[in-house]
Amino acid sequence: MLNNIKPKTGRLLISEPFMADPNFKRSVVLLTEHGDDGTVGYILNQVGNLMLNDVIQDLWDAKNYIYFGGPVAADTLHFIHRCYDKLQSGEPIGNGLYWGGNFETLKILLNTNAISAEEIKFFMGYSGWDHGQLDREIEQNAWMVSDTFNPDLIFSNDDEKLWRDVIVNLGPKYAHISNFPVDPNLN
Repeated sequence: MLNNIKPKTGRLLISEPFMADPNFKRSVVLLTEHGDDGTVGYILNQVGNLMLNDVIQDLWDAKNYIYFGGPVAADTLHFIHRCYDKLQSGEPIGNGLYWGGNFETLKILLNTNAISAEEIKFFMGYSGWDHGQLDREIEQNAWMVSDTFNPDLIFSNDDEKLWRDVIVNLGPKYAHISNFPVDPNLN
């Protein structure tokens, strides 16, 4: 295996540099649920073309980009935040991060500019694995897992740099991976 850290809620999955699946190419996924029923997470570094106010009409000032969270239920909207003190809802996932929450309260906070883009990230769809599926993919070296990261990374809007930064953060043993070309055939 590329590393020995096990997946767990609140940890990051980092795709290996040459992953063929276009849904996860050079992706960083925040795990929001990992247990006997499977795994759920959101791709942090695949920004979409839509903004929140394009999808929800009564959020007139919400200029937050919506990210591609994954290929499952691509018509559903989800969010990760670090503003529990304002929203008073959400499932804790560690590192001061929360998954979901009361959407009606969120709409009010967004319309009054009480929540900044550095506190919340929106996703269409999610990434999901059946029980044991992710463990098998990790054993096949499709993913690395990180359990130590700065939560500011979650709200980064530099998609390519995020993947590199998370790999470098794994330590000197992994840093060279961040410099691998996207397509090794072009090397």
